This record gives sequence, structure tokens and C-alpha cells, in this order.
Amino acid sequence: MDMYRVIEKPLVTEKGSCMLASGNWVVFRVHPEANKIQIREAVQKIFDVKVLHVNTQVVQGKRKRFGKAVGQSKTWKKAMVQLKEGDKIEIFEGV
Repeated sequence: MDMYRVIEKPLVTEKGSCMLASGNWVVFRVHPEANKIQIREAVQKIFDVKVLHVNTQVVQGKRKRFGKAVGQSKTWKKAMVQLKEGDKIEIFEGV
């Protein structure tokens, strides 16, 4: 899988901001079929940082009602990546 398709977008949330401040963790939305090794390599090559740990979580889609019909949003994958002390990613600097 292409490393630019592994990482879909950064997740900037309040919880993610607290994780960044306390332990230098950053959070990304990643491709559902990407594994931890692919995520680690993609983050290290794209952002030129050293990755210590990668945790992943599959987030189940929420059920939505549209009148009588019941639908569901897509299930997606989240990756929490811990960076080496002193390494930073510019996207998360303004948080």
C-alpha cells in the first residue's frame, strides 16, 4: 500500500490535544486495512520523525435514522502514534 494512502487525515480533537501535551502522542485517521508497521513507516517517512509506539482502534459507525430507514455511517480506523521526545509535527503545533 502506498504510504500516502495509509494516513488519511490528522484528527484534531480535545482528547488528542491532551494526549499531545502529556505524552507527545498524535492521532490520525488511517486506511482500514493498514497495519501498525505500515502506519509507523508512513509517519516516519512523511513527517521525518521517530515513532516509538503505535496503537490502533477500529471505530464502529454510528446508526442514523432517515425517516423510517435506518442507516449506518462507515466504520473507520484510528491510530495513536507516540513520537520521540523533541520530535514534532507541524500540523498539530497550533493546537
